[in-house]
Amino acid sequence: MRALWFPSHLVAAALALAVAAPARAELRISDLDVFLNDHEVTVHVVLLGALPDALHEGIQSGIPAHVRLIIELWQYQRMLPDRMLITKTVERTLAYNVVTREFKVAAVQGETRPVFTTRDLRDAQRVLSDVRGVKMTPAATLDPAAVIYVRVHAETALNGENTFVARMNGTAEQTARQSDYRTIQRVQ
Repeated sequence: MRALWFPSHLVAAALALAVAAPARAELRISDLDVFLNDHEVTVHVVLLGALPDALHEGIQSGIPAHVRLIIELWQYQRMLPDRMLITKTVERTLAYNVVTREFKVAAVQGETRPVFTTRDLRDAQRVLSDVRGVKMTPAATLDPAAVIYVRVHAETALNGENTFVARMNGTAEQTARQSDYRTIQRVQ
């Protein structure tokens, strides 16, 4: 029987990938609320663990952290695949200024809000992870008898890099959650 020969660096890399367990996912969507406010479908989302411990060292050295939420409004269709009605993306960034020792939370995409500046990491994390009042669509555009729901995909990463390798290193995480089924029309 002939023995196979592999370069030692390839064997070591393969063993490291096989033994390495993915980091425990700390990112969670704790509150996902869907409302019909002012004749519009509005979504509120609160993330827990938006800044995992593995990101703290990078943030303290000045590397920005990004949080991206992809919010999708779906219509349930019996005996057919569900239909996606609309998608909104909300992205925020957290940057630490090493000189002034201040954290800045800024909206990158999907919303217009002033830059929030603080010296406390907890305040910055609270502002970064609390997304309120995302207006999806006017209720008049929806069928009143339709059954709708919302799916949210959340991801956090240093420097916006959310790849498989970054998730294995613990510098990026992602999660998803779906709301309950709802109708516009009040059910008797």
